[in-house]
Amino acid sequence: MLNQTYPYYLANEAVAANTDLEVTDKFSGEVATRVAMADAAAIDKAIGFAVDALPALRAFPPFKRQAVLEHCVKRFRERYDELALALCIEAGKPINDSKGEVTRLIDTFKVAAEEAVRIDGEIVNLEISPRAKGYHGYVRRVPIGPCSFISPFNFPLNLTAHKVAPAIAAGVPFVLKPASRTPVGALIMGEILAETDLPKGAFSILPAHRDGADLFTTDERFKLLSFTGSPAVGWELKKKAGKKKVILELGGNAAAIVDGDQGGKLDYVVDRLAFGAFYQSGQSCIGVQRILVHASLYDALREKLIAKTKSLVMGDPKDEKTFVGPMISESESKRLAGWMESAVQAGAQIIAGGKVEGAMFEATLLEGVKRDTDLYRKEAFGPVAILERFADFDEALAAVNDSDFGLQAGVFTDSLAHAHRAWDELEVGGVVINDVPSFRVDNMPYGGVKESGLGREGVRYAIEDMTELRLMVMRETW
Repeated sequence: MLNQTYPYYLANEAVAANTDLEVTDKFSGEVATRVAMADAAAIDKAIGFAVDALPALRAFPPFKRQAVLEHCVKRFRERYDELALALCIEAGKPINDSKGEVTRLIDTFKVAAEEAVRIDGEIVNLEISPRAKGYHGYVRRVPIGPCSFISPFNFPLNLTAHKVAPAIAAGVPFVLKPASRTPVGALIMGEILAETDLPKGAFSILPAHRDGADLFTTDERFKLLSFTGSPAVGWELKKKAGKKKVILELGGNAAAIVDGDQGGKLDYVVDRLAFGAFYQSGQSCIGVQRILVHASLYDALREKLIAKTKSLVMGDPKDEKTFVGPMISESESKRLAGWMESAVQAGAQIIAGGKVEGAMFEATLLEGVKRDTDLYRKEAFGPVAILERFADFDEALAAVNDSDFGLQAGVFTDSLAHAHRAWDELEVGGVVINDVPSFRVDNMPYGGVKESGLGREGVRYAIEDMTELRLMVMRETW
């Protein structure tokens, strides 16, 4: 079980300032633990410590950064079950999905440990004309400066890791605000980081209410803001961020296309679609929300997907048989139920699921959803998927692009020409061939276009954002 209370971490040290934040068990609704909350004064101190830590971190050699990350990997493995249970309780994530996220946490830190010792530069040939004869250029990467991180509730371990691990590898000090609904995993991460010899002020992990955390966005001492969360919040933060670099990983209403040549593979396709749409109650920005199926396969896939959806077990996330647990809150469940009801009133039909009780939302399939409804246009962020048919592959590509979002898309096809056309035409950050858009490996560049954000995560790509290029020009003779 969880500890009764958790401190926050200010300049590498645990501070039991209060127990003001109640963290609930998302299945039972009962208070599971209490966490220290940071006020504006604590956040201001953390930023000051981060500024002071920058010279020491710049001098902290790559092999030591690697050792810190390797220590974290070791301790995450030792505390694997504790981390998984904490995630299951605070996020309501089914225990099997929780274990999978701990595995990805470890993967992300492993990749960062490898990258910490290969942040290389390059030699630039400057002799492009007679006037530059005898001049040589050298480029290296240097830490950008103190970074502000704001992480979301849906992957509170691994999406936090995608900010923290690259920061350690790059040698940048950071102040992290974990989601107030799910702060425990980040605080356990802080406890493990506090065991290392990172310079004082290298990190602070400070739960704080959104309305009291303006400094994470507005303080000019931060040189980068990395935010993962909703588009409405993310774009508003960008407006307030001033001159600092901003990285936004926001939402999506991801689509999967099932091409007409997949008739012999429907069982595989259906299994992957059901996983992509309903794992962790659909609360993933790359969860499958729209499923476009070639007309020749539509009826057969529809029948199989309805049966698969109805077979998914909903219940206590601590039970290993559970596939669909609670949504993060009853208010989120009510919001999605309202969208579903509006879609039905506009002519859509629920063909599987549809029952809602409190935060529990049954895995649900609809068809006939109008494209101007919230359920189609916006990010559902819950266990709801929409089926629609298409007759022509280009028609399907156009339907995927008929969205304000552009994070990832999936395409099931045996046609190399169709795979490349999708890669050419789809307005998304990533195209996944023969799997769902929900697929992600933690070293790949990950991020979106349009309303889905700016920049890319994936350890090496995050390190590039957290560092700046510094050029030295050397004249050979004078």
